[in-house]
Amino acid sequence: MTDAQQPAFNIEKLFVKDLSVEVPNAPAIYLEREAPQIDVNMSTESRALGEDLYQTGITVTVTAKIGDKTMFLVECTQGGIFRIQNVPQDQIPMVLGIGCPNIVFPYLRETISDVVIRAGFPPLLLNPVNFEALFLQQQQAKQQPETAPQTH
Repeated sequence: MTDAQQPAFNIEKLFVKDLSVEVPNAPAIYLEREAPQIDVNMSTESRALGEDLYQTGITVTVTAKIGDKTMFLVECTQGGIFRIQNVPQDQIPMVLGIGCPNIVFPYLRETISDVVIRAGFPPLLLNPVNFEALFLQQQQAKQQPETAPQTH
């Protein structure tokens, strides 16, 4: 194999695409001493940008509540642009679904912690995420036969 055919993976750019923080019950919420209930929702998205260029983004929404009062709400989309060359086409989804999120996630985790501190609260560290397990679950879900739509 020549160098031109060797698989190549490069990080072109890591960036914060979207970031918001809300503290709707300030300043009274800062006087609360009760530990908040933390709810974390996360999604990933990848798409091609051009020849050999791909974008992967992770969006996290963190809501901290004490009872029915929102302590804070943080939403962040952290992204990365990656150059992926000479990788078999059938392996690209795995690289985008596992490799790229594993690179982007630590930056997202730091951004969330930093903005929570700047909002006046103790640091919040997101738990590690097993992107390989999530990717395999998504692949298995895609392979399941279509079922009749359910109404709720």
